[in-house]
Formats: sequence, structure tokens, C-alpha cells
Amino acid sequence: MADQTQPWAERTVEVPPQPGVVPPQRDGFRRGVASVGQQRAPRTEPFPTVEQEPTGTGWPGEATPRRPMSWHLAQLRRGGEWSAAAGLFAFVCWGIWAISGGGNLTGPFLILVLSLLVAVGLFALSQLVGRVVLERQMGRVRRGARGAHLVTAVFLVGLGVAWLQQTEWVVSAWNWITGH
Repeated sequence: MADQTQPWAERTVEVPPQPGVVPPQRDGFRRGVASVGQQRAPRTEPFPTVEQEPTGTGWPGEATPRRPMSWHLAQLRRGGEWSAAAGLFAFVCWGIWAISGGGNLTGPFLILVLSLLVAVGLFALSQLVGRVVLERQMGRVRRGARGAHLVTAVFLVGLGVAWLQQTEWVVSAWNWITGH
């Protein structure tokens, strides 16, 4: 029994032990009480084995295995839908701009080719910055080229909008729609 002079003390009722009945335990165990006399049955099943999973870090000084070129190309394709959609938008905008100018298409075609080369260079620069900053400085593993594709897509959409802004009838239609 708990001390009656301390009202905060826990009050329990002790029940005399009965043979063959295990009294319920409040927390699943009682501190300081060991089960003596009860023996556990020997373990008949073997302990489970855990396979080692490679983390990719390897031992210090051990060279990391080289990955095939197809793996690197698959990594570059991840996020490619951003660049493809923006490239299609830029091409349509270029077509509207080039046809609206009339005349010879050699100059506009050269501008398209140079613009696409700049977009490829921007993609490569974004990949390089991602490799230096994310992989080498921060120690993270990149799982694709989504960031580089997104940067390239923003550039191509901006390029398409710039071509549309140079088309007189598109600007007139835009001003008529917005009421300016």
C-alpha cells in the first residue's frame, strides 16, 4: 500500500497470488522483478539474415565502377519533356515571325539555328553548374537533368515570346484583346 500521509502517492490494492494465475501488469513489466524458474523454449528457427545493400560509396581509395553510356544518356533524358515542349513553342513562334516578315527565309533560319545552339550551350552550362554545386560541393546525387531542362525551357519560352513581340499583327491582336 502507498503511504497515506502523501496524497500524491500511487494507491494500489494488493491481491494475494493465486496458483496458476499471472497477475496483470500495468506497464508490461515490473522493475526489479526477474522471471525465475521459467525457462524459454530453445529457438528452433535460425536468425534471419540481412543482405548488404551497396550504398555506392565503397571503401576509401576504392574506385567507383564506371557506368555505361546508356545510363548517362538516360539521366540526361529525365526532364526532357520541359525542353521539348518549350522547343516546340519556340519553333512555332519562330515560324510565325519568319513567315510574317516575308521575303527570304535564310536570315531567320540562321537566327533559329544560332538560338538553338545557344539553348544547347545553356543546357550544358546548367549541367556543369549542377555537377559542381550539387554533386561536388554539397555531396548530393542527381537523379536526372530536370533542372537543366527547366532552365533551357525558360530560355526557349522567352525566346518564343520575343519573336512574337517582333511580329506586328500578333502585337496588334494582343493590344486589341487586352484593350490597350
